[in-house]
Amino acid sequence: QVQLVESGGGLVQSGGSLRLSCAASGHFASINSMGWYRQAPGKPRELVAAITSTGRTDYADSAKGRFTISRDNAKNTVYLQMNSLKATDTAVYYCNAYISWRDWWGQGTQVTVSS
Repeated sequence: QVQLVESGGGLVQSGGSLRLSCAASGHFASINSMGWYRQAPGKPRELVAAITSTGRTDYADSAKGRFTISRDNAKNTVYLQMNSLKATDTAVYYCNAYISWRDWWGQGTQVTVSS
């Protein structure tokens, strides 16, 4: 069993910054890709950013230039640094990890950006 525990969400003003963290725990040998998704009310879940075990990254167009994904393989942790936040970034952010040939999800953390 794998558990993903997110932290770092909250309320921030437009233009502000937040840093999300997600730590994976459980019985596994290694983690393939890790990433962050988000879901706003009434909208489908969408990819924000992803990073492979070798550090290759991928970003949604909406995140490019503002968000940075990184990971600490020794700590099985992925981070999302979010700068220049906008009201349209308001959503529940979910951590994702591909481990043992399947996707695992965190419980989600709320990010609210006030305009």
